Amino acid sequence: MRVSRLYVAVSLNVGDQVQLDDDAAHYVRSVLRLKQDQAIVLFNGQGNDFSGRFSEVSRKTVRVRIEQKIERSVESPLQIHLGLGVSRGDRMDWAVQKAVELGVNRLTPLITERCVIKFNDDKKQQRQQHWQHIVQHAAEQSGRTLLAELTPVAAISDWVAHQQGLKLFLDPYAEQSLADLQPDGLVTFLSGPEGGFTEPERELARAAGFVPVRMGARILRTETAVLSALAAAQSLWGDFR
Repeated sequence: MRVSRLYVAVSLNVGDQVQLDDDAAHYVRSVLRLKQDQAIVLFNGQGNDFSGRFSEVSRKTVRVRIEQKIERSVESPLQIHLGLGVSRGDRMDWAVQKAVELGVNRLTPLITERCVIKFNDDKKQQRQQHWQHIVQHAAEQSGRTLLAELTPVAAISDWVAHQQGLKLFLDPYAEQSLADLQPDGLVTFLSGPEGGFTEPERELARAAGFVPVRMGARILRTETAVLSALAAAQSLWGDFR
């Protein structure tokens, strides 16, 4: 029988009694429908899994007794940072989810000139929380033991100036491909929203040391382009080899 796996934002140690927060408790009771004494695997995104059993499942409280620390590694040797132009609705959610599954270590949603979503402070916070939940659930599903860092929404002009490693931006008009390049342990991708980058944004990226790369001869949708780039990077330099 498959044992469910759940992210918790607390310290985990063998012998602890961990009380789940309201969202996780609701998920256990109403979605997974788990009961007292059933097994569960918890992780807090810091590198290990912990197996345990429910010591209490009630309408008010859900607690897990931690029984064993499970040391394992499913992380790629390639560090990937991603600046992702904000796109509409499901496209952005899907891109965030799959980027985590494909091993991204840090992800920053970016405001670009062709971004069609307008953010005030309240909406930024709401979207940040929404994307954080997607990151957590993608880590649960994919078996990752480290949680990808989701940094606050930033303007592309601020973000490009502070990046490191082999810096690449996805551009269908570029001449180079990923196979022409070799990172030294860290690659930073910049991917645009629907409509791509404007010419001033391309110049901004180049001035910050970003190299334009293409993903084949076809023009890909924003969510397709970034996931193709991540999969290709893992195939060339990461753990797909």
